[in-house]
Amino acid sequence: MKIKFGHRTLDYPSADLKELREANDLLGDVEALHSRMHEDGYLLFRDFLDRDKVLQARQTILTHMQEQDALTPGTPVLEGVMPAGGRGVGMMGRKGIAHHPDVLAVLEAPELYQFFETYFGESALTYPYKWLRAVGNEQYTGAHYDVVYMGRGTKRLHTVWVPFGDLNLEQGTLAMCQGSNHLDSFSRLRDTYGRIDVDRDLIEGWFTRDPMEIVEKFGGQWVIGDYRAGDIIIFGMYTMHASSTNLTNCFRLSCDIRFQPASEPIDERWKAGGEGHYTVGQRFRSMVEARKDWGI
Repeated sequence: MKIKFGHRTLDYPSADLKELREANDLLGDVEALHSRMHEDGYLLFRDFLDRDKVLQARQTILTHMQEQDALTPGTPVLEGVMPAGGRGVGMMGRKGIAHHPDVLAVLEAPELYQFFETYFGESALTYPYKWLRAVGNEQYTGAHYDVVYMGRGTKRLHTVWVPFGDLNLEQGTLAMCQGSNHLDSFSRLRDTYGRIDVDRDLIEGWFTRDPMEIVEKFGGQWVIGDYRAGDIIIFGMYTMHASSTNLTNCFRLSCDIRFQPASEPIDERWKAGGEGHYTVGQRFRSMVEARKDWGI
């Protein structure tokens, strides 16, 4: 099949876009999980969360969107059909729908805490801020490292991406650049772009809107696939990732959450009572300009 990745139309599966590797067989083996995380830069677990709870949260989120007039009248709510022209609904943050009990039953499920306590070898905590999104038609996420948005605390912070529903590639799904977290060919990228702070430096967060540029310049391998309700993918702060473009007329619902060792420093922007990104509305320097200075 063909999908849109950045501005390019690519075949999947192909040499450009290979299939994600599952890690369910490693659950319970901490050493193997750490080794796979280093090797690939991510861990994909199928059917990790309770599917019924994920689908209940999906219904709650879409009902909220319907109440905000963000869905097409007369269409099934659970399909999440966009109205003509689309209409965004702000759902990221510490309050409101992102903290509805149905949603938190997924995003703060005991299974997640249990996994990370084993993975870290100590108690784990999660940020109260939840990055809940409804991604519409022709929308996508450019290639970036998460560290540029939340790098003031521990570098052992991990992102968990949770799809709210069964998602196929046409809806725009998360892609990982395998090896981008450790390959020597990415060292220059990690030492320049990977050291910025979007609020401190007022530089755009996405490194590029053309994800294939990453592998052409630095190496690695883009991997992508479909997701089912209950799946999660976990990755660190230095794994380059992006999404394919939503080519449907239905919203893609997903959420990013973060977990870290409880004993290590927390980025003050995202802990309870934190400001989040406090430079919203200010003029940001373009990544094009920054990259000229870095010579990349």
